[in-house]
Amino acid sequence: MKLIAFDEGRVGRLDGDDVIVLDTASTREFFERGSRVPETGERLKLTDVRLRAPIHPKKFFHTAGNFVEHHQELQAVNWSHPVHKGIVFFQNVDAVIGPDEDIVYPEHLTKELDYELELAVIIGKPGKFFGPDEAIEHIAGFTVFNDITARDIQRREMESGVFSFSKAIDTFCPIGPWIVTADEVPDMQNLAMRLRVNGEVRQTGNTATMRVPIPHLVAYHSPQVYSAGDIITTGTISGVAAVQPNPFDFYLRPGDQIEAEIQSVGVLRNRVVSWEEHYGEPAPEKLNW
Repeated sequence: MKLIAFDEGRVGRLDGDDVIVLDTASTREFFERGSRVPETGERLKLTDVRLRAPIHPKKFFHTAGNFVEHHQELQAVNWSHPVHKGIVFFQNVDAVIGPDEDIVYPEHLTKELDYELELAVIIGKPGKFFGPDEAIEHIAGFTVFNDITARDIQRREMESGVFSFSKAIDTFCPIGPWIVTADEVPDMQNLAMRLRVNGEVRQTGNTATMRVPIPHLVAYHSPQVYSAGDIITTGTISGVAAVQPNPFDFYLRPGDQIEAEIQSVGVLRNRVVSWEEHYGEPAPEKLNW
């Protein structure tokens, strides 16, 4: 099933080019109700609805340093602290946006805006303190996540060995375009991943090269307590701008079109816009700490 959120507070499942409307207020509620939600009888054309972020989770667990190739290329970056596998931190759920929504470039805060394609795992069943063998029953589905990151802010944060602000700014958390339920993904550890900027391929990879596989990752962080509808991400693949010989040739700029694609899951498209284009006024002055 492809589960979508659309228009204002509506939920449906896709049936070809049609939307079958479901009787629930949110996709999170859909999972809280054990996915047992009736249809309303209403059928709409997909072209007639506006897709929104497919879910607004209660908690968003974010993983770093989990793909072999990305881990290797990070060795060339002059971080003050290494990025170890299995790092997890909480993402700002209020920064979540959906497909075709704009990523606002806060030029008063950063000059080094980067992309990171990740697979996002949707938790369908609450739980805590379970093992990898039990993790499968907690995984409800998947969506695409583009972890937008302000590298200059991250570099300063890394001096303390942590990062959060650099990835949690408003609109920095695009997800979508829908949730594909786990039964429709034949092998979650063999999914091709690709990110394009203005049609140019920037990142390529496969979930087969994860250092910590998905069931182990989900189980490892279960002591933090999962609720139905929570998200945990897998970390990004190789090819981010920050590791290029001249990163400023690759950092995102207003006007850029991003396509983040994962096999069997979908393509998430977002555009980068300037602060003034989005808000109709110049960016405010930077407030330093």
